Amino acid sequence: MKNLAPILFVITILFTQCKKKDNCPNPTTTAPASEVTALETYLTNNNITATKDSRGFYYTISTPGGSSKPDNCATVTVKYKGMLTNGSVFDQSTSAISFPLANLIIGWQEGIPLIGITGKIRLYLPPTLGYGSSGSSGIPGNSILIFDVELIGF
Repeated sequence: MKNLAPILFVITILFTQCKKKDNCPNPTTTAPASEVTALETYLTNNNITATKDSRGFYYTISTPGGSSKPDNCATVTVKYKGMLTNGSVFDQSTSAISFPLANLIIGWQEGIPLIGITGKIRLYLPPTLGYGSSGSSGIPGNSILIFDVELIGF
């Protein structure tokens, strides 16, 4: 019986870790080419230089922050401002606010882990990685979204 204890301990740890990862899967959504093209046209027409992510969004990191970065299971504390391409602000936090990263729009799930604590990023999101064709309060469907996000903690 004593020989089984270490084996059972290892098996328990393995199953616990797998379960945690399954509860917070990483998004695998990629924006369609038509949305990426529309986003690229917006960036070009406005002389914006940004880094392209393979999933179809663009970003600029003004402050990279610390080396430790959140994963999709993290609860992130952020300050943010969300804008449409015409510059109108549809949402912003006036103080730090916390969210489970896995519950946020896909563009945030993919973009926020690019920075560490105290990091600042501007995300340019095609509709599929934002609110899609249905939109949300104050956001028309199929909108390209721009977010300024500061990662306060996680």
